[in-house]
Amino acid sequence: MDITIYASFLPYDDPDASLAFYRDALGFEVRGDVGAEGMRWITVGPPGRPGTCIVLEPPVTDPNVSEDEQRAIASLMDKGVYAGITLATPDLDETFKRVQAAGADVVQEPTSQPWGVRDCAFRDPAGNLVRINEAR
Repeated sequence: MDITIYASFLPYDDPDASLAFYRDALGFEVRGDVGAEGMRWITVGPPGRPGTCIVLEPPVTDPNVSEDEQRAIASLMDKGVYAGITLATPDLDETFKRVQAAGADVVQEPTSQPWGVRDCAFRDPAGNLVRINEAR
């Protein structure tokens, strides 16, 4: 069996701020930007890797989600514990400097973890945790 991850979905509360983070701070290219019924889905991904995408989406698109559930999701997003993603780069220090210079919310500076990975972490504008591992 040959299975790969093609897309991962992350919620946003401000599509333009999220787009700026992933496009400008991380250097991802915009692959799609579509709207329907007052909602917007933005697909971004690393240049040169068309088979890897992140879809930025409204946090609730299912009409069966109650208002209480919508408030709970918004609360979790505000706390930064609703969603996250781990990325990788061959040059962690340079990537950290670039993302930090773009004004991203730094959670953790580059650190060698006891389990062997060296990584850093940011929060995107929606509060999603973005960890970046150094690819070895």
